[in-house]
Amino acid sequence: MDVIVQKFGGTSVSEKERRRRVIEHIRRERESGFALVVVVSAMGRFGDPYATDTLLSLVGGDRSNLPPREKDLLLSTGEIISAAVLAEELWEEDIPNTILTGGQAGIITNDRPNNAHIVALKPDRVKEALVLGHVVIVPGFQGMSQSGQITTLGRGGSDTSAAALGVALDAKYVDIYTDVNGVMTADPRFVEEARPIREMTYTEVANYAYLGAKVIHPRAVELAMQKNIPLRIRGLFDDGIGTVILPLSEINKHRGLRERLITGITHVADVTQIVVESDTVDYKLHLNVFKAMADHGISVDFINTSPSHVAYTVSRRDTERAEILLKQMELTYKLTPGCAKISVVGAGMTGRPGVMSTIVEALVEAGIPILQAADSHTTIWVLTENMYLKQALLALHRKFALAMEETEVEEDGGIVHFISS
Repeated sequence: MDVIVQKFGGTSVSEKERRRRVIEHIRRERESGFALVVVVSAMGRFGDPYATDTLLSLVGGDRSNLPPREKDLLLSTGEIISAAVLAEELWEEDIPNTILTGGQAGIITNDRPNNAHIVALKPDRVKEALVLGHVVIVPGFQGMSQSGQITTLGRGGSDTSAAALGVALDAKYVDIYTDVNGVMTADPRFVEEARPIREMTYTEVANYAYLGAKVIHPRAVELAMQKNIPLRIRGLFDDGIGTVILPLSEINKHRGLRERLITGITHVADVTQIVVESDTVDYKLHLNVFKAMADHGISVDFINTSPSHVAYTVSRRDTERAEILLKQMELTYKLTPGCAKISVVGAGMTGRPGVMSTIVEALVEAGIPILQAADSHTTIWVLTENMYLKQALLALHRKFALAMEETEVEEDGGIVHFISS
């Protein structure tokens, strides 16, 4: 039997009514003839009794004095509780199932507590339970180190668990269930005409995740890429396919010569731009600035440099510490808090001239100042002030006609392929 790995996040398993939808998705795939591995997150979000952040708050939160090993023991319990509750409700529906912890499911990690990385996959017990016809429920976010310690995989770890098991079992799909039916062309809170994206490449969705869209953890995408396992981002309250994540070659195979230039737009708000300048050419300026930031644990982003100039961004929470360091170094600098980094993503822009000029044209026509810009093969970034965020997203979304409906061209084994109409 083909295997599907389904991952349900904390909000999906937080309430009985939502878990009924989870069970409906499980039943539908079982009746379609698939063997199922179901990965679950801890129930709910901060404030809910068994959510990860709630458990962490019991021992002092981010300032906890609990040693990392013991912290992993505590944090791993939230997913185990979710697994047990779902298992009980599946038995009530006469759906046989087996719970296997991350370690029992064969997720072997290094010995780095609180943010472990997977080093091996040995899903023998998962396969044994599947042969018996059981749904295998795996608490996400956790594994076991080579020395036998329970470890956790860091933020987004349940996505990583699901993708790792999908790779180990050569799954037909890994389905990530969320509150929306797929990845959107822009944040619908700012752009009402945003629509679901039907197909994305691994690179595009990883960029989306890195650049602000909370759709799937990038580590999960990187794992799925190892065997080209299709990922599907699906809605809990929708039976549609959602967004399918595939290699670019597979997407182009069905699109033919009609490439999609831009896939979508994402953003990160509330960052601070820092510009450091020198009156003379100083080739050590970059080194001194970035080393000082790194030595004090300040992550920098959106970097532009010249021999006498450094521009970069930091998060709002790191702004005060960054400014203190620059003062201590007696550097000339300018801070612009309250900025938004907007990212235009599309695998089709590689080697295509005119994309940057189109972005600039859209923003200039809308009267939106551009504080900084940069590009890569598949992404172009611009920085503006928070007050212009909604206006900028809407201007770019319309300039690239991202609200255009797509036309279904065929369905191939559960993957629906679209091209722009």
